Amino acid sequence: MIYSAATAALLVTMVLALIRAIKGPSIYDRIVAVNMFGTKIVLMIAVLGFLMGRPDFTDIALVYALINFVGTIAVLKVFKYGDLGRAHDDEEPL
Repeated sequence: MIYSAATAALLVTMVLALIRAIKGPSIYDRIVAVNMFGTKIVLMIAVLGFLMGRPDFTDIALVYALINFVGTIAVLKVFKYGDLGRAHDDEEPL
């Protein structure tokens, strides 16, 4: 019963994150909303894995969380600097 309520709450927050991703006033609001949606997917995978009795879904959720984090950082860097590869003037040389 409580897990179905948790799943319903996750679905509601996922819909709200999608609305913010579509209507966000700035590109950064949209990126954060997509990151939040990815985090909710990680939680959904973990809850559904627990409901189905598949503890290996937790490993899949952790890998997805890492990919979500690295992808968000990469997209933010592209929007700030225009690319991923070259060093920038505001960074100190090593």
